[in-house]
Amino acid sequence: MNEPEQPSSADEGSRDDELTQPLSVGPLRPADQSPHEPADAPPVDADRPEAPRPDAPAPGASWLPPSSPPSGPPDPWGGYPPPGTQPFPTEPARRDAGGPRARVSGWVWPVLAAVALVVGVLGGVAGSVAYDELSDSDAPGTVSGGLDDVDTVSLPPLSAEEEGSVAAVAQQVLPSTVQIIASLDGQEGGATGSGFVLDKQGHIITNNHVVESAAKDDGKIEIVDQEGNRYDATVVGRSPVYDLAVLFAEDADDLPPASLGRSQRLRVGEGVVAIGSPLGLSSTVTAGIVSSLNRPVTTGESSDDSSYINAVQTDAAINPGNSGGPLVDLRGQVVGVNSAIATNGGGTFSGQAGNIGVGFAIPVEQVVITADQILKTGESSYPVIGAQVQTGVRDGSGARIDKVNDGSPADDAGLKKGDVIVEVEGDRVTDGIGLIVAIRTHQPGETIEFTYQRDGEDRTAQVELGAEKG
Repeated sequence: MNEPEQPSSADEGSRDDELTQPLSVGPLRPADQSPHEPADAPPVDADRPEAPRPDAPAPGASWLPPSSPPSGPPDPWGGYPPPGTQPFPTEPARRDAGGPRARVSGWVWPVLAAVALVVGVLGGVAGSVAYDELSDSDAPGTVSGGLDDVDTVSLPPLSAEEEGSVAAVAQQVLPSTVQIIASLDGQEGGATGSGFVLDKQGHIITNNHVVESAAKDDGKIEIVDQEGNRYDATVVGRSPVYDLAVLFAEDADDLPPASLGRSQRLRVGEGVVAIGSPLGLSSTVTAGIVSSLNRPVTTGESSDDSSYINAVQTDAAINPGNSGGPLVDLRGQVVGVNSAIATNGGGTFSGQAGNIGVGFAIPVEQVVITADQILKTGESSYPVIGAQVQTGVRDGSGARIDKVNDGSPADDAGLKKGDVIVEVEGDRVTDGIGLIVAIRTHQPGETIEFTYQRDGEDRTAQVELGAEKG
């Protein structure tokens, strides 16, 4: 029997907290004065001293070298005074090329001063208004340039000699991992999870479900570092679709950022380390291997709180409270965000579930994309095709379309109800969840190729992905 239909753009999910996260040399002469003034040059202003005549003897200290070399041994400074002995130059009196200088009427200066004062006041008011408007429009913790305007780390913290040691990884990453304590349904401290430091500005990455309730109710959120220091935090933005959230703790800008790696470099069987606060036990380190890559996973207990991730699967012990903490490779770099665990019932999460050796992490590449969007605007977006697909049928035959919305990207590409999507960009799709996850590994505005079956025939369609907030 088919399960309830799911849109390819999942609604915002909501889940509880416990899921697994310089002597300046002046001019030699005035620029407007010739070195040889004519004898009948106009007199200078009475208020200013007359400039020395061209045939007058040179002053005792001159900035110019003598016209002929002096007798005696060579002067190493070429006739110029040695450094540090030059007197401060006195500028010669200027002559006006056109005759006596005109005097400015006495009434002009007060008028100019008044005009300057008015312009200055108006400019100050306008600048103040513009600043206030900018400040009011920016959510706390947002940065106009996104990740380009914050200080992240991308170099591996461990040398080749240290690589491979879980102890070395733990020593490097623990100071960058935090425990998160958030209110849940109005109860302070009701939700606990984990997170890691994104940058030197005080931004923290965690799972959406850890802080969702606090964000909706304007509840209290705290982060606790390895030393037990507590910092108040606010939500910059959340993505229920990807189960990610960015927090801002202004006073935590001295915490070291974790190094961001690449999950695409991982290989099945490679060692990884999970760090977080499982069951409230802060600064806990567990180790395991990469069990699988690109695992389509849906999390949540109902269609209303589901998120879909193309997960890194690991057998490192992950328990409730690990949610939002980093999954780290043996170079000491974050490759994912621990988000979900499998249960004995075949699902991916249960509030009372514990580790059974199958955990899932959101790839760091998706974390970077979503964090950048949230830092810029406080919101994130995800790609959609505007069609509903079956998610309950998992027989490996593909993703069957149940509905195509008019004017949607799917409609524009010629897809219809009953079509079965079997590939996206050449990668096989076995079911509806696989299709949703495959679409969400791309970005809105991209054009991707779908291979689908209709009336027993294989066909292709180019679909330009739409966008929705979430």
